[in-house]
Amino acid sequence: MDKGYDYDDVRHTVAECGYVPQILARGEERKKQRKSPRYRARRWVCERTHSWLNRFRRILVRWEKKVANYEAMLHFACAYICYSAAAVLG
Repeated sequence: MDKGYDYDDVRHTVAECGYVPQILARGEERKKQRKSPRYRARRWVCERTHSWLNRFRRILVRWEKKVANYEAMLHFACAYICYSAAAVLG
């Protein structure tokens, strides 16, 4: 989460749902990157995943009218992304 979500109501709602908010103050991320070159920002996980899914035009434009068909296409795209990542690793 970025600083747009850094206020008490959101922190309370997130904690109530059982999640741990990852909201860094300005400059903290840069300090962590200097200490550990392998440090990765957590907020980019969601944005990266959306970027991967945007490669599939059928999902991006949403041609399907039925929710079940759209959901099936979403599952297919996720499976393809996982398969591609596994093929690269091994």
